[in-house]
Amino acid sequence: MKVQWAKFAVVTALYLLFLLWVESWLGLIVLPFIYDAYISRKINWQWWKDAEGPTRFIMSWVDALVFALVAVYFINLFFFQNYVIPSSSLEKSLLTGDYLCVSKVSYGPRIPQTPLTMPLTQHTLPVFGCKSYIEWPQWDYRRVKGLGKIELNDIVVFNYPAGDTLVSEPAWQAADFYQMAYSFGQQIVQTDKHIDSLDILQQRRLFEAYYNAGKEYISQNPNTYGDIITRPVDRRENYVKRCVGLPGQTLEIRDRIIYLDNKPNKEPENVQYTYNVKLKAQMPVELMYELNISMEDITQLNQYGCLPLTKHAAEELKKRTDVVKSIELNRNAPTGDLYPLNARTRWTRDNYGPVWIPAKGKSIDLTLENIAVYERPIRTYEGNDLQITPEGKILINGKEAKSYTFKMDYYWMMGDNRHNSADSRYWGFVPEDHIVGKPLFIWWSSDPDRNGFSGIRWNRLFTWVDNIK
Repeated sequence: MKVQWAKFAVVTALYLLFLLWVESWLGLIVLPFIYDAYISRKINWQWWKDAEGPTRFIMSWVDALVFALVAVYFINLFFFQNYVIPSSSLEKSLLTGDYLCVSKVSYGPRIPQTPLTMPLTQHTLPVFGCKSYIEWPQWDYRRVKGLGKIELNDIVVFNYPAGDTLVSEPAWQAADFYQMAYSFGQQIVQTDKHIDSLDILQQRRLFEAYYNAGKEYISQNPNTYGDIITRPVDRRENYVKRCVGLPGQTLEIRDRIIYLDNKPNKEPENVQYTYNVKLKAQMPVELMYELNISMEDITQLNQYGCLPLTKHAAEELKKRTDVVKSIELNRNAPTGDLYPLNARTRWTRDNYGPVWIPAKGKSIDLTLENIAVYERPIRTYEGNDLQITPEGKILINGKEAKSYTFKMDYYWMMGDNRHNSADSRYWGFVPEDHIVGKPLFIWWSSDPDRNGFSGIRWNRLFTWVDNIK
């Protein structure tokens, strides 16, 4: 009996420390059940052990499975989560096929906003293709105290901000719904006036017409796109990018270089840009491996004539005059399809901003010139009703507003593969309630261009992400 009391004391102490950490004393209702499991034993928790035949066998597996699922759910929710790099947006810092151990303790885990979800799934049940979560109840955002805060140039895992709205057809779910709507709408809405000849209010009305027409087109073609659906914050796709702008900073991109408060931010060592490359001959496989050029990169070269390269790789490739006819930095940076989508900014991926990144408790003066940048945080992320009257007045929750004080911190995230990254330049700020965690190390890495044993990147296994600069 002394052993049982000792076990009960240890488990109870750990559980109370956990409740203290998450600041949720509602969990005290579990204490009588812990006491019963170890001391009083009024409830026969393992009744199936006294059963015979298949009942005992089946229930032993059910018991083990339930315990494993609960344990995994608890660990994923508050401590660690697995994440695999699905695309090349962070290459060559993180590579497609890298598996990361993501710490939720680093920035503090979120109390689940959608608590009723199947463990080991993000939003969709495999095989069945249906939602893996129940939207009720929905809890307000709250984050438990972590070991630290996001620092400049941290690599961060977060929920995709523009993933609040999407289509149900799997083939189109990866597409940005807002980009789709504006693109379709521009083809549908006819205007005999050039956008530059319109004043700012007229431009805004035109962009609204684009979006509404595009959304209507998508909704009228369910056979192609499925239904228009929404997802809660914590059930949206997980993305991983580098934080290049912190709350309260003013960010601007000038000739590809990021400036924060007018000071250049140090670029990652493995930052990539695309180069216009013309080949004399097919690129040797050994050269591709030497310069870490993937088949995805070669496909881009064949289709568009440009190749994503680090500065080092570009210099080495220039030396291979037997293979390369010419190589030069791709300076083509068209306007359009950048955040905010409903404004004519003339910004490009290489020359963007300036934009002030919202900080909790800080205010900004609102004007017709900047409202497009900040209306999504105000309306979508912080839950306000924002309208622009025909006279150009800004109304928040029915009252005229000349300024706004933000309720959350926001971040600016970008990929290291700067010309091949869908990031904050395309969908804007990342709110603090979207932050998932910090990648700690690469626990597995496999090259998608190689099969079997030869595809394992042994030199990347158990590499600390903080050492990837």
